[in-house]
Amino acid sequence: MSENWEHAGEALSCIEVKGNANNDPVAIKGLTEGLHCIGIGTDAAVFSYEPVPKYAFKVYSPHAIEKLEAEKSVYERLVGSPYHPQYFGHGANFIVISFEGGITLHDCLVHGVSVPRQVIADVEEAKKLVVERGLNPRDIHLKNVLLQDGRAKVIDVSEYIKEGNDHRWDHLVWAYNNFYSHLEGVKIPSWALGTIRKWYNRADQANFSLEEFSQRVSQLFKWTGK
Repeated sequence: MSENWEHAGEALSCIEVKGNANNDPVAIKGLTEGLHCIGIGTDAAVFSYEPVPKYAFKVYSPHAIEKLEAEKSVYERLVGSPYHPQYFGHGANFIVISFEGGITLHDCLVHGVSVPRQVIADVEEAKKLVVERGLNPRDIHLKNVLLQDGRAKVIDVSEYIKEGNDHRWDHLVWAYNNFYSHLEGVKIPSWALGTIRKWYNRADQANFSLEEFSQRVSQLFKWTGK
């Protein structure tokens, strides 16, 4: 079995990743043997390829292709980080990183998998490392953190060159500290998490109140029976 990631180029050329309006996840068109979609975001989709299982291929939609060079430069500055995937190279519309097993924190909530406090501590250490490398740890949320054998791996570093604190991870830590003990082990429907995400994205961040937002979310959980 070859471990040369370039062998995936032909397979990747058979699929098309298309962006959607309103910051919705991308759509994938096309199919090729051995290529599997393992993640979907608003700018790109991530694939594994059976002949080279050590690698993951993040394929950008045309509307987000400018983010390829940005994410490439970030990974190059994060070389050696134990908290992020390893970068190997890139093609015309994709970057190549190490395949990372595990389950996202989003899917942990959906399937009732416990998230240990060590994960929170690991992400905090990852943020410190990112700052030490002259970058800005942004856009860290439930779908961008993997649970791997009780530890955290942070994926999708494309916004680390942007300025400003989006507070997304800070708000998640607050929710973990204040509410997670009541939800640990409970399976939360994906539609409920999607509803919370939409509420959060539409909120006025300048006047955002965690307490008020948590009360609204609590009402949703009562309605779902959680």
